[in-house]
Amino acid sequence: THLLHFLLIQYHPSHHLIKGASCGVMAPSYVLAIDQGTTSSRALLFNKEGVPVGKEQLEIKQYYPRPGWVEHDPKEILDTVVKCCRNAMLRGRASAADIAAVGITNQRETLVAWSRSTGEPYCKAIVWLDVRTSETISILEKGPGGKDRFRAKTGLPLSTYFSALKMKWLIDNEPQVQKGAASGDCMFGTIESWLIFNLTGGKNGGLHMTDLSNASRYMLLDLKKGTWDPEICNELGIALECLPVIKSNAEVYGKVKGFGALDGIAISGALGDQHAALLGQGCLEVGSSKNTYGTGCFMLLNTGEKAVPSASGLLTTIGFKLGENAPTTYALEGSVACAGRTVQWLRDNLKIIKEAPEVEQHALSVQDTGGVTLVPAFSGLFAPYWREDARAVAVGMTLYTRKEHLCRAALEAVAFSTVDVMEAMKRDTGKSLGNMHVDGGMTANNFLMQLQANLLGVDVLRARMPEATVLGAAFAAGLAVGFYKDIKDIKAILEKAGGWESFPSKMVVEDRSKEYIRWKDAVQRSLDLQKFEAQAQKQLDQAAAAKRAQATPVAQETKVQNEPAPEPVLDEQPVNTGCRFW
Repeated sequence: THLLHFLLIQYHPSHHLIKGASCGVMAPSYVLAIDQGTTSSRALLFNKEGVPVGKEQLEIKQYYPRPGWVEHDPKEILDTVVKCCRNAMLRGRASAADIAAVGITNQRETLVAWSRSTGEPYCKAIVWLDVRTSETISILEKGPGGKDRFRAKTGLPLSTYFSALKMKWLIDNEPQVQKGAASGDCMFGTIESWLIFNLTGGKNGGLHMTDLSNASRYMLLDLKKGTWDPEICNELGIALECLPVIKSNAEVYGKVKGFGALDGIAISGALGDQHAALLGQGCLEVGSSKNTYGTGCFMLLNTGEKAVPSASGLLTTIGFKLGENAPTTYALEGSVACAGRTVQWLRDNLKIIKEAPEVEQHALSVQDTGGVTLVPAFSGLFAPYWREDARAVAVGMTLYTRKEHLCRAALEAVAFSTVDVMEAMKRDTGKSLGNMHVDGGMTANNFLMQLQANLLGVDVLRARMPEATVLGAAFAAGLAVGFYKDIKDIKAILEKAGGWESFPSKMVVEDRSKEYIRWKDAVQRSLDLQKFEAQAQKQLDQAAAAKRAQATPVAQETKVQNEPAPEPVLDEQPVNTGCRFW
């Protein structure tokens, strides 16, 4: 029925007409927003009041070739995004003519390398969680400035998190990328760059661009100038020709081309997911902040037109720039690698829950964690520690420990990680930040929200508009084409959606301090564990080499003829789950 209706409105001769209108053209009614995340792709169709009228979501496959490595398939990402857009339009009964613009928000730092001439990716995308660049960091840290070698210009410390070191790793380790970078055929970009390139024509004239917020996560951007820094690029061996052109977060970049029902829609907004959430939560004033609970956990504080350097392990980053000639809004950010990903680990690796919402039920079924503290440093520790040598630990287990205790400890870990970031923000600003605005999938967990308020000692305000991130992308795109008239319209949309639900703090200071000491002790136990992981990988490599050496040529030939080829190891779960139990 939806398909029939879509075809009728797409091709009916009166579809684009307003009865009695002198111009004969109907004003678009919607903005389409793409939300390409770490675990799924989504598309939502918003009306002018900011209400979603059609949406679709598809999961994407996670690849773990080795312990600490995480990859995605760029072609699968593109495919799921296009399918989500088409289905969201069908559900909203909208055609391309009904849509004023499309905005994109995306998982940041995840890097794609592809060929300019063929439009094909050279290899899988390296995900922001991936830690394969740890050795590169160890080498760079020995130079001037140590871990803060590039911080003065970029606002970022040396970390496996950021895109530049992923580029360097690919140039050093992937022959095709190395050859492409040398010849000028290689294009580097984060997910929004890959999507925009393909949606605007691909190898046939597709745009190679990024937006300012995503560019600020490469560790190559001069924050004050808003341009790539040639000295850092040269030091890391990255040619400027391989990098995308930098645009603002709200301007018409181009139009969709070659995707049927999507063709002709203007692409006019792009923001990294956390920057989109800052806008989507209405954090327009200096000092306003938000915390998003998704795969990771990300707190951003609006610092206005001033880039504030951090002395406490936070990131100085772009907030947003809503127009080519608009002022740039900066932010301080605290990034936590594993939040929802920790719950996913309980489900997919340990298999102690079947669905993510079960974690709340298990946590509520026990009074406490039974002495267990979980530090989910599966990809090292991000803010405010920046320790890529850390690995996950579960401290304090006894024979009394049950899955319910682990579930509660997992949620506690998310809340404690946010306390770490909040304390760092207090030190950097010299101020208490007051109430915290929150959004993201994990905020549906009432236990977590109350626990967060208790451990922070402030009220937690959950947006009744659950789609703050994707709303931010839709709003930026709509602003660029006049669908929305003023940046302050975002406040009215949020108020109309019901504002915020409050979770007041109910824990006394003494109890809060005691709990936080327990957390800090466990964090110390997670440090410097990467060396054991390297030793384990070396042993596995040696064992595999010995096994190959023992095989005779005849045996190998017989195996090839009579046995099916084994599944590629690259698509399997790693032997080492990345967690140590104390």
